Amino acid sequence: MKKRTDRKIAIAGTAAAAVLLPTVMVGLAQAGIGVPTGRSEASGDSQPIPSFGPPTQQAPATSASPSKSPKAAKLPSVPLNSNPFKTGGGKPAGGDPDTDRRSHGKKPHLPPGAGSSKYAKAPDGAAITKVSKVRARQYDITIASPALGAAVKTRIMVPKGWKSTAKRTWPTVYAYHGGNNTYLSWTRDSNIEEVVGPYDAIVVMPDGGWNGSYTNWWNGGKGGIPEWERFHIQEVIPLMERNFRAGTSRAAIGLSSGGQGAITYAERHAGMFKYAASYSGALNITAPGMPAILTSMNREAGTAIWGDPIIARANWRAHDATVNVAKLKGIGVYVSCGDGRPGPFDNPNAGPLDGGRVGEQLAGTMNENFVAAAKRAGVPITANLYGPGMHNWKYWKRELVRSWPGIAAAIGARKS
Repeated sequence: MKKRTDRKIAIAGTAAAAVLLPTVMVGLAQAGIGVPTGRSEASGDSQPIPSFGPPTQQAPATSASPSKSPKAAKLPSVPLNSNPFKTGGGKPAGGDPDTDRRSHGKKPHLPPGAGSSKYAKAPDGAAITKVSKVRARQYDITIASPALGAAVKTRIMVPKGWKSTAKRTWPTVYAYHGGNNTYLSWTRDSNIEEVVGPYDAIVVMPDGGWNGSYTNWWNGGKGGIPEWERFHIQEVIPLMERNFRAGTSRAAIGLSSGGQGAITYAERHAGMFKYAASYSGALNITAPGMPAILTSMNREAGTAIWGDPIIARANWRAHDATVNVAKLKGIGVYVSCGDGRPGPFDNPNAGPLDGGRVGEQLAGTMNENFVAAAKRAGVPITANLYGPGMHNWKYWKRELVRSWPGIAAAIGARKS
C-alpha cells in the first residue's frame, strides 16, 4: 500500500513540475535570466550603473563600508518551484490573512477586541489591543485591523529618552520586510539596532504578510481582505503618530518585496515620505517575463494579488515602481542590488537554480530598468548596483549602513 501511495505522490509531483516548469522557464528567458551575458563567473567583473543625482546622495565606494565582512554563507539550493524572493525561514504568523484563504475578498471588518482599546484609534477604527515590551526600547504592538480583518503585530524601536507622553515627536522610519518573513525580521536578521539605535529616530516594523506584496489584493476585481497598503498607510502610520509620538518626518525602507513596498508607497502617497530606500527590491513587476514568473511563484495566491497580468494590466502598472518613477521627484531615493552571481558573502558553488541566485538575477534586471527609467525621467536617485551578490541579508545589512546617512539627513535624525 505504501509503495502504491509513494508512486502516486511521485507521479503527481512530476506532473506539477511539468506544468510549472515551462511557465517559469519562459518567464526566465523573457526576463533574460540564464541567458549568457559575456561576463566571467570567475572574474566577478561587472558594469554597475553608476549613482547619479546630488553629490550628497552618492553611494560610498564598496571598500568604504564600515560593516565588518561576514564569512561567506553556504546557501542551500532550492527547487525551481520555490520562492526565489524568499528572505527568511520559519512559518507565517498566526492569523496571517495571506494564508487564510477563507478571508480573501471578504469585506474589511474590525476583528474582536478593538472596542476595549485604551489607545487612540486610526480613522477607520483600527485599534491597538496590546503593547508588550520585548527588550530595552523595543515594543510589540497588536493591532486589530479592519483592512486585514485580523489582529496583526508591529514592532517598534524607540530612541533614548523616548516617552509616549512627551510633547515632542521623533523622525520615523517605516521598515518593510521581505517575502516569506514577518515583522520580527528586521530586529532578528538585520543590523538596524546598531545602525539606527544611536539616533533620535523611531523605527516601525509592521507585519507585511507571508506574501502580502504591499498592495490591496485584487481578488478577482472585487478587492477586500487583505488590504496591506491600507493597513500600512491608513492604519499603522496614524496609530504610531497618535499614540507613540512618531513624527511626520518619515522614511520608508525595505528589502525584496518590502523594497517594492517602500518605493511604491512613496510614489502612490505624495508627501507621505521624505526618503525611500530599497534593497534588492522588486521594482519592475511588468518587465518582460516578470508577470509570468510572479504569478507562477505566488501560485497559492494565483492572480489574487494584482489580478490577471493581461486583463488587470492597469492594476499591475499602477503598482510598478519603474512605471511610476516620475512620482519620486522631490523625494530622496536609494536603491541597491546585486546581479545574482556569487559574491563575497555567497557560496561560490551555488547552482544556477539556487533560489538566492535566481532571486537576485530577477531583482537585478528590475533594478537596472528602474535606474534607467529614473535617469530618463530626470529623477535624482542614488543607485548602487554592485554586481556579484545574491539575494540575502549580508548584502542588505551592508546597504543599510551605506544608505543610512542619506536617510537620517532627509528626516532630520541626529545622534542622541
